[in-house]
Amino acid sequence: RERERVRVRVYYETPRQVLVRNRRVGVVCRLIQLGVLAYIIGWVFIYEKGYQSTDTAVSSVFTKMKGVGYTNVDGEERVWDMVDYVFPEQGDSSFVVMTNYIITKGQKMGKCPELYPSCVFSPCLCLAAPLHRPPQGHMTGKCVGNTTKTCEVVAWCPVEDDHTIPDPALLMSAENYTLFIKNSVTFPAYGVKRSNLVEGIDNQYIKSCVYDPTTSPLCPIFRLSDLVQLSGFNFATIAKVGGAIGIVIDWTCNLDYDQSECKPVYTFHGLYGNPNETDMARASVGYNFRYAKYYMEDKQEKRTLLKVFGIRFDIIVRSVARKFDIIPTLTAIGSGVGIFGVATVVCDLILLYLLPKREFYNNMKFKVTETVEQVSLSF
Repeated sequence: RERERVRVRVYYETPRQVLVRNRRVGVVCRLIQLGVLAYIIGWVFIYEKGYQSTDTAVSSVFTKMKGVGYTNVDGEERVWDMVDYVFPEQGDSSFVVMTNYIITKGQKMGKCPELYPSCVFSPCLCLAAPLHRPPQGHMTGKCVGNTTKTCEVVAWCPVEDDHTIPDPALLMSAENYTLFIKNSVTFPAYGVKRSNLVEGIDNQYIKSCVYDPTTSPLCPIFRLSDLVQLSGFNFATIAKVGGAIGIVIDWTCNLDYDQSECKPVYTFHGLYGNPNETDMARASVGYNFRYAKYYMEDKQEKRTLLKVFGIRFDIIVRSVARKFDIIPTLTAIGSGVGIFGVATVVCDLILLYLLPKREFYNNMKFKVTETVEQVSLSF
């Protein structure tokens, strides 16, 4: 049996403090530490509020339109109230206000010719839908008319003629309508409930105020012409073909202060419509839809069809509440302390790889000691 002694090397590293009297490296180190400190104080704590926890709100929106419109089309006078020009009527956070329309009265189910010539070249074209547009009803396969041949269809007759949009809009008086918005928010994490009817807004104030971003920024009553103007649109243009406007209610609250300081801020954005004249060259400009009013006359069902052009309003609530919390504060401080280590890493790289005396600094930073542990192995 032979015995052989084998040397086994085991390494252990321990930090070593080396004082380097190099002004350039010292300046770089202090500048990095100063930048990290500015980041922690300026960005993490002041801008991002890293010492606070956050919560988003549960919200509800209620709306009410007021105003009366007047039209006189071909000598027929009519008054339009909120039941006639608001869709839907329930006061939702998304609704449409009618500003223009094309009306087709006295429609009844039957057979009648289409509006546009569709069988000029061949009666066979009435057997299927033309390629350039859908039919206005179910085609019977017949061509009718003496001079202008059109396809006969089974439809609500007479068919709608929406080729010409009234200009100016028939309900230009809509610019004087008013919109009342009631918004309530709750921050469940903090048990805080707020309403846009904040302190100082009572019944007497609401009766006389109209929203103005400078003089009355908290008034919950808005004139339609102001909403359109603040969103960047022209009322006469958007009233003709319709469009969409977003109303953003922003609740950004710092609950380290009194709850009365938590107030809404309103902003307005043109989502789509006709903000400038160049939009006239684009396809499918504006916003419109159709609806019908049905009635019985001489025991026959009839309807009045309206193609409605209007402004769609979408009310969007955006919320965030902040409050001091020790946990995110300690987390932000800990992460900031860790970032200070970047200065040490950068300075070590400069000392060991960039400076002319890098070999000297390397020998001063790393000291190697060797110990030999002998282990007896038997074979």
